[in-house]
Amino acid sequence: MNAKITIAELVNAKSQGRKFTAVSCYDYLTARFAEQAGIDMAIVGDSAAQLVLGFDSTLPATMDYMVVITAAVRRGAPNLCLVADMPFLSYQVGLAEAVKNAGRFAAEAGAQIIKIEVTSTHLNVIKAVSDAGMAVMAHIGLRPQNIGKIGRFKAEGTTAEMASELFELAKQVVDAGAVSLLLEGVATEIAEFITKNIQVPVVGCGSGPGCDGQVLVAPDILGMTDGPKPKFSKSFGRAGQETLEAFKKYASDVTAGKFPDDEHCYHMKQGQLDSLRQILNADFGD
Repeated sequence: MNAKITIAELVNAKSQGRKFTAVSCYDYLTARFAEQAGIDMAIVGDSAAQLVLGFDSTLPATMDYMVVITAAVRRGAPNLCLVADMPFLSYQVGLAEAVKNAGRFAAEAGAQIIKIEVTSTHLNVIKAVSDAGMAVMAHIGLRPQNIGKIGRFKAEGTTAEMASELFELAKQVVDAGAVSLLLEGVATEIAEFITKNIQVPVVGCGSGPGCDGQVLVAPDILGMTDGPKPKFSKSFGRAGQETLEAFKKYASDVTAGKFPDDEHCYHMKQGQLDSLRQILNADFGD
């Protein structure tokens, strides 16, 4: 039986210059495949609101929903390092509420790390959750929960001033207690600089190859998504097309009377059909 991957293993990977892998996934089956493939970390992101529930932003994800799917991922991947994403308004409304909600992920879903989208105004949240005995991943750079305020997404750290501010924030969140960083949509140059100058493991999402680890959402990796994708997204499979073809073949075989065939049917025990005919006085044919 494999040992559970912890933050200690990721810290060790960073110290050795060894890259690690993370996948954002939202369900038991996908998590099983991720673990079997040797992925190190599963991040159960509030992007499930878009990729599972069909909303146009991450904001509709609720705590109850996130706890349920995080627990499902843990059941599917018992040995991956499991990160749970604090959804919108689960930590912004007060420290007590933030600690309580973070605790639900740990106690009810088996999460090892709690991810929080942060600015400098959330340093007290990081400290409170950390002081309560939970590991925190600080998500900085592009923050999807901020979409209502900024209107549209754009890369972060693309000017010297912005990059400098991002580095200062990275230092602040680590000082507040974060054991890991997630950099999303950050210019490659400053992402690499932060990774080299911050002691905790850094996961990159659209932030270049210099980060300690990389994460993409599972539906993009599998080729399940349609329409525009972020610049940094890449598909590594054809699961979407194969799924469509499988559904078409299923529908075709059913309408043509090819499925179910005898191989996929149950039958009464030998001699029991004659007994049933006598009981029901009915003709079942050959």
